[in-house]
Amino acid sequence: MTPDAIDDFYRRLAERLPEPKSELAHHDPYTLLVAVVLSAQATDRGVNKATGPLFAVADTPAAMVALGEERLRGHIKTIGLFNTKARNVIALSEILLAEHGGEVPRDRAALETLPGVGRKTANVVLNVAFGEPTIAVDTHIFRVSNRTGLAPGRTPLAVERALERVTPERWKRHAHHWLILHGRYVCKARKPDCAACVVADLCDFPDKPAAAAT
Repeated sequence: MTPDAIDDFYRRLAERLPEPKSELAHHDPYTLLVAVVLSAQATDRGVNKATGPLFAVADTPAAMVALGEERLRGHIKTIGLFNTKARNVIALSEILLAEHGGEVPRDRAALETLPGVGRKTANVVLNVAFGEPTIAVDTHIFRVSNRTGLAPGRTPLAVERALERVTPERWKRHAHHWLILHGRYVCKARKPDCAACVVADLCDFPDKPAAAAT
């Protein structure tokens, strides 16, 4: 995809959704961090159902540690891998209290030292909570980047680096959300809705129908 096509790709996504937002319910960096950790191999909808009641009783590191792992498991038992996730949330909360004054650090390396936090989670927190122009590559973004030819890569890290390289600066702040929402609702895994796609004519996907009007 040429630089002009890439710029047009993002422009069209931006016109459709000027201010994209995370679909994970949260109200500060800590609740976002917990929600993202819980979202691994789970849907945002499923996580939100669990975190609504959870955050009503524990929405700070101190409150979460006081809640304890057993009661936390009770709140998140509908989410996959809830035993491991409960252990990680309690442990990261303890580290935030002990090493960061109870605050979520605005630093990738520090975030990645927290239990249950990898590069993707750190990128989400940096982007959504702190406005950093990071791009977290999940399965949706990996698929969209490869299928469309926007930023092909064999691994999530390769795609992330390709996106950082080709995405114009003016689009980087919201690129993560435009791409993930496009993959979630339009460029779906099994049956992409090419007829409703605003970037279909820019896409390299060989099996798409005629390009949608833009």
